[in-house]
Amino acid sequence: MSGALIHPFSDSMTMLRRNLKHALRYPAMTITVAAMPVVMLLLFVYVFGGALGTGVGPMGGSGGDADYIDYAAPGIILMAATSGSLAMAVSISVDMTEGIINRFRTMAISRASVLVGHVVGSVLQTLVAITLVTGLALVMGFRPNATVVEWLAVLGLLTLVTVALTWLSAAMGLACRSPETASNAPMPLQFLPFLGSAIVPTDSMPTGLRWFAEYQPYTPIIETLRGLLMGTGIGNSGIIAVAWCVGLAVVGFLWARALFRREPRR
Repeated sequence: MSGALIHPFSDSMTMLRRNLKHALRYPAMTITVAAMPVVMLLLFVYVFGGALGTGVGPMGGSGGDADYIDYAAPGIILMAATSGSLAMAVSISVDMTEGIINRFRTMAISRASVLVGHVVGSVLQTLVAITLVTGLALVMGFRPNATVVEWLAVLGLLTLVTVALTWLSAAMGLACRSPETASNAPMPLQFLPFLGSAIVPTDSMPTGLRWFAEYQPYTPIIETLRGLLMGTGIGNSGIIAVAWCVGLAVVGFLWARALFRREPRR
């Protein structure tokens, strides 16, 4: 029994090391993962912050950039979590199209370890990007009042979101026939926060868009992060956020597993 557990674990660690070495040798994708949320943070705080801050409400204060960043930063930190989906989809699609996966199928290794190595490696890359974006937000004037426990809860939720989106992206990468297609597949995952409460409150939106924004997955996640970091009300958003994350993770895992078990590409 112990051997049956150790073998897949050691194979997964081998695949994880392989993916981390790829990330170190070719850091362009990791830089890309961090670059988009950094650009969004700079753009929405320094360019649009003065105008958008007037509609934020109590957290917006006088509507200046320093006030608006407290509202926008939690949503943009979430965008850092979503940006990792692109790297995951492209990475696994490259492996599938270049034939290395077919070679792995012929080796005496756990098949699950190939997916696990990709997913864990992508999650670690994304968490690095989240850390960088959070640090930049603090330098720019983001001033959360969260306690140590609340920061740990934020880390836990961001990790759960990242795992869920990574499994979904893995499935998308497996479903795509080329890395070029895989690079476009996760775009809805990356830009859906804009149709939530990341940038402006949902009650400032037109009726139809407001309904969509309030019931899409990212809004309760953003509101939970904002509540933990800034002390605003969370209500039942925390439970809904965790439920969405778990549901998306399960769907992504089952979808990816089914695609990976199909016949090898020729």
